[in-house]
Amino acid sequence: MRVTIVENTPSTQHGQVGIALHEAGAAINLIKPRNGEALPLSPDTDALVVFGGEQYADDVETHPYLDPLADLMRAYSLADKPVLGICLGSQILARAFGGQNLRGVAVEAGWCEVTPLPEAAEDAVMQAATGPFRIYQMHTDTFTLPENAVRLASSPVAENQCFRIGRATYGMQFHFEANRNVAAAWNREFPDVIEGTRKGWVQDMPAEAEKWGAAADETGLALARAWVALI
Repeated sequence: MRVTIVENTPSTQHGQVGIALHEAGAAINLIKPRNGEALPLSPDTDALVVFGGEQYADDVETHPYLDPLADLMRAYSLADKPVLGICLGSQILARAFGGQNLRGVAVEAGWCEVTPLPEAAEDAVMQAATGPFRIYQMHTDTFTLPENAVRLASSPVAENQCFRIGRATYGMQFHFEANRNVAAAWNREFPDVIEGTRKGWVQDMPAEAEKWGAAADETGLALARAWVALI
């Protein structure tokens, strides 16, 4: 199993997704396009993961690689190779299939509640999450649902928390990869960004991690394993 991972920020951590890929013995092809590393022109591995970042998903003037990345996500999907976009990755994926990016209208930070929709009960990945669950969030943007996408989970702040296109293309607005260790690392590495999204979070996080973190880690790993099983 060979999986391409695209990192959009210097502080990317693979968390629960990394654990699930390691368990499956996946060989990782890591690409950091914001550092000038080239994206492939066509799918050349078995699956594609695109992680989050602080940039806007449609800010192609500042980050011109975002258009080729959207094209690559679409190409993997059309080749029936599993695709996973998380947070920024989900926003890029939505744009790749005709969705509209919406800036600054959906602020969620911390372990927030997400509700699976009825369609999730029969979905290969989202059925791993039972009932409403708390999961880590850190975003200000959202997107409109692409045509032919199936909405699988929602929240009061961001309607499109998870969607699927085809067999195995998933966009997840929430950071299910972010376990408690990842959340703590983000607080250390870019506290100004964190505080700009939710004032007081750097101080509040340990108490909320104690309350919600263990269950969120379990849910995140279950979702990660379910997606990796599609490869």
